[in-house]
This record gives sequence, C-alpha cells and structure tokens, in this order.
Amino acid sequence: MNRCAFQRSTLIRAGAAALAVAASAGFTASAVAATTVPLNGAGSTLVAPLEAEWASGFAQKTGITVNYNPVGSGTGITDISQGTVDFGASDAPLSSTQASGCANCLQLPWALSATGVGFNLAGIKKLNLTGPVLADIYLGDITNWDSSQITKLNKKVKLPNETINVIYRSDGSGDTYAFTNYLTKISSAWATKVNYGTSVQFPAGVGDKGNSGVTAALQATPGSIAYIAVPYLIAHQVPAAAVANAAGNYEYPNLNNIENAATTVKSVPSSNALSIVDPPKSAKIAYPISTFTYVIAPTTAPNGGELQQFIKYALGAGQSDGASLDFAPLPKVVLKADQATVGRF
Repeated sequence: MNRCAFQRSTLIRAGAAALAVAASAGFTASAVAATTVPLNGAGSTLVAPLEAEWASGFAQKTGITVNYNPVGSGTGITDISQGTVDFGASDAPLSSTQASGCANCLQLPWALSATGVGFNLAGIKKLNLTGPVLADIYLGDITNWDSSQITKLNKKVKLPNETINVIYRSDGSGDTYAFTNYLTKISSAWATKVNYGTSVQFPAGVGDKGNSGVTAALQATPGSIAYIAVPYLIAHQVPAAAVANAAGNYEYPNLNNIENAATTVKSVPSSNALSIVDPPKSAKIAYPISTFTYVIAPTTAPNGGELQQFIKYALGAGQSDGASLDFAPLPKVVLKADQATVGRF
C-alpha cells in the first residue's frame, strides 16, 4: 500500500483514533457504573487507544470498570511487579531479570500494531528511509536532511538544507524497544554502540515522555524526526516515512503490512515472547517495525476472575476494535497460545 493509501486511511480513522489523546491524559474509565471492584492497569501508551475501546465495550457487557494509566511500558512493568495494579501492559516482552522480579507473572500478546517514523518537513508528505540511514540519524552521523544518504533514497523529493532534529522517548517505552531492536538487527554500528531495550542511551537528540509528548514535540519542531506508535500518527495526521524491508520494498505501517510481518510467526515459545521486527524477505510487503504488545499479570491476582474475563474479551470481540486504530488482528497461532495462557490467570 502506498503513502497516499496510508494518508487516506489516516483521515478515515482520525476520529476514532482521537481516543489516543484522551487515553494519554490519565486513567480511562467506562461510562457504565461498576457492579464489582474495578480492574486497574498501567503501561504501554501504544495500546492505550485500543484499551480505551476495550474498557468501554467490556463495561457495557459486564458492568466491570477497567481503569488504565498510559505511563509507558517500563513503568507498567514496574507497577505490576510491585503489585500496585491488576495488570501491566508493555510493547516489550519481559526480560529475564524483569520476569524474575514479577512474582508468578505471565505475559501474553493481546494486540498487534507498529512503531512508525514520523517527520516534520514543510511541504513534504512522502519520505523513504532505510534501517541503516535511520540508525545513522539516531547515532548523530547523518545530521542534515539533504545529506546524500537520504537524497539518494528520495530522488523525486526536494529535501531541504535543514538540520535533522532527532526526538526519542525519555521514559521506559515499548516503542523504544521495538525501534532499537530493529536498529540493532539492521546496523552493526548501532548494535555495538547502543543496542536495544525499553530505555537506551541515545547518542543524539532530545527526549520527551510518552507517545503524546513525542508527537507534540515533533509537531512543534521543524525538521524533526521521531519514532511514534502508529495510532498517534493517525490521530494527529502526522506523515509516516516508508521504511525499506528485507525484500527491498518501502512500506508504510498500514494494516496489511503489519499483518504481513506477523505471518512470519509459525510457533509461539512458552514465554509467549515474540519479535517480528526486520522480518525475512519472504514477507514481501511487511512493515519492518511491527510489534506485538503484551498484557502482564500474576496468576495469583486477587481479581483474577474479572481479569481473565477482560483478557478473553480483548482476545475475542475486542479484536474487531483494532482496525480503526491500525491494530491488526492477532494471527491464529498467537491466539491459540493466548487462549492456553489466559486460563492460568
């Protein structure tokens, strides 16, 4: 799907995706009065717009309120590990250290989307980038928009003689995990100097908190570039770069491109941890920074029954809420693994 298709779908979905703005402001809650103790969750800002839809539909069906605080994946993992919430949400699977620190916790992928690359260049809506060029920009080695490395990828675009203002996430973030994991796979220089994680030491640029904060910084800063969860690009009508995949095709983070990246999952490990960044050439139209996002909770949760109902709703009827926000349906092999896991909560 080309850039124009991404932009048309952006306009169609912008109203629904405005939930991202509301979700980023604080706790979301159903308008339906709760009949039981509410569920409280915290974490990923990427999944917040979809979680708001799930919370509303689930409350209408069950009368159970689900409050969600989009504080970033890193904080979500900390909160569930400390037992201050009923569930955490993260776009990064638990590391071995985090898993050890979260007593009796299980994780399962409950949504599928992508981290996009937004840019702010006056009069320019189309931009091609590759992984190595992105790595060099974030390493501080490419500093101008009209550098030869970028212009040769965009021969029909008049790029300005303008400094690239690099923006990254300052908080622990699953989008940072997906983006830096991708750069680590695509660039040996990045792998050596920075590596990947929910938080890394960026060699260049300035940080801002949350997807909403980074989006606002991008829109306010001419010549800027930032990695942002796709629902926020849609909500704010920010143009996304087409990123070259392993097959050599430049792809946008549209639903079919995200789904194509997920077709590379043929089995699910016992940890339920999955990575689909930089998929192989066989995924010809895959967007290469696609990512699963996870729910994390202990098997000993005091509201385990209600939590299990909510997760089952998200995996079932809730999957239909995703398309308007650029969340693709989970592959069948992933759903099967999820259904085996959810019964353990």
